[in-house]
Amino acid sequence: METVPLSLYHIIKPSNSKNGRPPVIFLFHGYGSDENDLFSFASELPSDYFIISARGPYPLPPFGNAWYAINFDASFGKWSNVEQAITSRDKIVAFIDEACKAYHLDEDNVTLLGFSQGTVLSYAVALSFPEKIKNIVALSGYIDENVLKDNFAEKDYKNLDIYASHGQVDQVIPPEWAHKSTDILQKLGIKFKYEEFPVGHGVSPQNFYSFRKWLEDKI
Repeated sequence: METVPLSLYHIIKPSNSKNGRPPVIFLFHGYGSDENDLFSFASELPSDYFIISARGPYPLPPFGNAWYAINFDASFGKWSNVEQAITSRDKIVAFIDEACKAYHLDEDNVTLLGFSQGTVLSYAVALSFPEKIKNIVALSGYIDENVLKDNFAEKDYKNLDIYASHGQVDQVIPPEWAHKSTDILQKLGIKFKYEEFPVGHGVSPQNFYSFRKWLEDKI
């Protein structure tokens, strides 16, 4: 199947399911990466899912892309461009609608799988528009409340389910940020599973097998 030109550049792996509109997983890469990074998981994910891996809209010369700018200057600390992040959040929401229509996907069974900055955006989309998202796989990321809709705490999250994981020795995004995120999920009454693994800012094989099993149970 050829990709359809949509508002975000992307690559796809079609579903093996022959039963109507298949469930879909959208993949959102981390800062400085691109659509090929998480797509390496695609062949190992449950085959019923249609897989779409999107490219962040902000190029980072000489290579890679981002969903929003980050200032790593030590004198300022780690600073995120919230305006760009909110723009990307809304671009992703529009892209999900476009892709579900273009590829004839089940808009009631949408999963977001993000890594690092892609996880921040996955949380932002799902917590701001929970009626559009069924599941999140949140790898090595956190909830940035600055990127959420102002009234997010009033939303209905009863149909949202989350798998979150983090490296115990992550030096890019501290595990404490992930812990604060699980506190937010608890306060919102959202179903979630949280795991940690003895790695840095990455996904171990054990981590992959764990979230794959979680996804199999969600089809």
